[in-house]
Amino acid sequence: MKPFFISIPHAGEVVPQEAYWLKKLAEPVLMCDVDRYVDELYGPAAEAARVPTIIADVHRYVVDLNRLPEDIDQNSVVGSQNPSGKFTTGYHWSQTTTGEILIKTPISIELHKELTKKYFQPFHNRVAEAFTNFRNSGHKHVFHLDAHSMPSMGTAIHRDPGTKRPQIVVSDRDGKSCDQAYKDLVIKAYESAGFEVTYNWPYKGGRITETYGQAAKGQHTLQVEMNRSLYMDEITKKKNTDKFFEVVNKIEQAIAMIVEELTT
Repeated sequence: MKPFFISIPHAGEVVPQEAYWLKKLAEPVLMCDVDRYVDELYGPAAEAARVPTIIADVHRYVVDLNRLPEDIDQNSVVGSQNPSGKFTTGYHWSQTTTGEILIKTPISIELHKELTKKYFQPFHNRVAEAFTNFRNSGHKHVFHLDAHSMPSMGTAIHRDPGTKRPQIVVSDRDGKSCDQAYKDLVIKAYESAGFEVTYNWPYKGGRITETYGQAAKGQHTLQVEMNRSLYMDEITKKKNTDKFFEVVNKIEQAIAMIVEELTT
């Protein structure tokens, strides 16, 4: 088995009882920023290539696993030292990317810590363990793909408001999170499968890429964003069945190429 694994932090839709502030939201608001179906898009590829995959169940508005617990502000957690608005789409989202309010009254620091212990730490323990297990098996370099989806157009809070987005964005925090050979291979694999790919714009990589992408230590992490319009109706959040399976097949081709050509 090649030392390669996939994580999917934002496809989860589970809202636990502790996240009381989300319980009465209308579904279009609650589902606004979920990476719906990303687990289904990558599942066949991971199974065919025998790639370990870490998938989160919890909704990203509860705790965003691609943020850090300190990415909070006075709008989201009582007693935060960060001013209101600093982390609107932070660890606990207080607003959607289209402007709907999610948190009307900040949650307690005690609940913040409880949610971190129950949902953030287990996911990140699994990611860290994946690196450790491959290293303990004798691999000096371990390769990680963090899979996401993105709106087809940038919203007012994005870096690219009103801009039509590419099909795929590959991000490595401006060359900091992996070696060039891995980045080049991933871009080539998605392009060979038929996707239009851009690099580090409008996304440069999140906290997962920042935390685990330590090329000097043999940890290589890339974030891959996929345009939602390729496979779903962005308003209804329903699959476009014909397009969906076409994208699944393309992803399977891309992952197979990465696994086959990965030099360890």
